Formats: sequence, structure tokens, C-alpha cells
Amino acid sequence: MTAFSDAAPLLQSLKPSPRMPVLFMGHGSPMNAIEDNPWRRGWQSLGTELLARGAAQPQLILCISAHWLTRGGWQITGMARPKTIHDFGGFPQALFDQQYPAPGAPAVAASLARELQSPATGAALGVDAEVWGLDHGTWSVLKPMFPQANIPVLQLSMDYSRPPAEHYALGLQLQGLRERGVLIVGSGNIVHNLRAARRDASVMQAYDWAQEFDSAVQTQIEKGDLATLANFQALGSLAQMAHPTYEHYLPLLYAAGAVRAGETPRFMNTGFQSASISMRSVVWG
Repeated sequence: MTAFSDAAPLLQSLKPSPRMPVLFMGHGSPMNAIEDNPWRRGWQSLGTELLARGAAQPQLILCISAHWLTRGGWQITGMARPKTIHDFGGFPQALFDQQYPAPGAPAVAASLARELQSPATGAALGVDAEVWGLDHGTWSVLKPMFPQANIPVLQLSMDYSRPPAEHYALGLQLQGLRERGVLIVGSGNIVHNLRAARRDASVMQAYDWAQEFDSAVQTQIEKGDLATLANFQALGSLAQMAHPTYEHYLPLLYAAGAVRAGETPRFMNTGFQSASISMRSVVWG
């Protein structure tokens, strides 16, 4: 386990910087964090690309993970040393042994909580300085991308009691953070139906409904029709099959909201896991 350095300085404020990209990462199984597979290699390559930006590297990562759901409001992690959360069961011990000791940024979290507003009420967001940390939707992706764990990480919860359009609306508020050194990362899956998972399926095998929903979302993204991504439930039974519960779709709305007009999307890690999980990821900017 890599230990925190007590002497390591914590980020106190954000400074103007070249615009950061915004990412949506399909994270799939937690095992992708430690297995040598196309998904993990894709995250590693993207991390190398982002670190090659030199002075334009991220000052801070703000991650919206499918695995931190709140009700009655949004929260931002505000602890100095966020714990690595192993929020899964039935996997090998090697996965539970994983740690991602990235620092937090309490001062920045407090500032962002005041700056951002609940789309539901206009109230400031809450700060969680004790309970949460970095769940596997965050660290399973960030560890291959930034293995040194030296970039501060905050998580933003998703108020699951609110309609999809409000999640996109909060994403719109994140746009300006990209010019202040913040890398926005949404981590979920465009298709996520564990009930229909087939562990023996190959990378390109998928149900027809999974491919149809994934293609429909791809088309909307390519057209730059990002606001309408919040209307996915209009697809009826197709959306129900793709997302029996839709917490893995919502992070896409935050990432899409943070995109500036005219930014061209780049797709990566296209393909499926277990026939019912789309691993499609998107990089803008």
C-alpha cells in the first residue's frame, strides 16, 4: 500500500489554466482495474496522453461516479485524505488490496460547494468530510490513468431523487471549472444491465437492444445534441432494457453538460463487456 505523505501540500485554490478535456469513462467490472485487458490499456494510454500536456496537466480531478448516490441534495467529498472504498463483493482478494491514495482538497471542495447550486432548489451543495471517499467507479479508472495518485481528487455525488434533466443542468455549471485546471470525469456505462450479463461473451458480442441503445447515444453525441441525452427514457422499453436502474447513465449527463459548444467528441474503448455493458468512452476537448 502506498502511504500518504503527511508533508504533502493540499491544493488550496484553483488557478486559471488552459482548458482541460472532459471525459466520460465506461468502467464496467471492478476487475478491469487490475486485469490486462483492452479497457485498462485504453485508460493507461489516455493517462499518458493527458500527462504529456506538460504545464497543462490537471490541477484537480472532479469525478462523478455511478456509485455515489444521495437523496435530497448533492455532496462533494471534503476530506484531506479520501479513503479507497471497495464497494463490491465476491471478487479476488487482489482487488480488495487495491488502494488509490490520491489527496483530497478540502478548501477547494468548500469553495465549489458554495459556487455550485442545486438545480432543484438553488441551494449550495453539501460537503462530506467523513463518510465517503473514492469508490471503485472513480479509482478503478483513475489508477490506470494516473498511477502516481498525486493529483487531488474530489467526488461529486448524484442526487438520485432528481430527474435526469437536473443532472445535466448541474453538468452545465461545471463548464467553467475546465479553465481552472479541473479535469471532469464522468464514470458509468452507456449500457448497464447486470441482470442480463453473460460472463462468457466476447468483447464485441452484445444483445441487439444493447447495441441499439449504444448506437442511439453515439449518434446524439456525434451530432452534438447533448442536451437531449437527458431524454433517454423516451426510448421506452429500449431504455428500460439498457438501464433497469439508470445510475450508470447519469454520469454521462454531467460530462455532456461540461462540454463547450463545438467541441468534437472522440470515442475510445468501444465494445461490450458481458454482452450487456457498453464500455464506450468519450473524450471532448
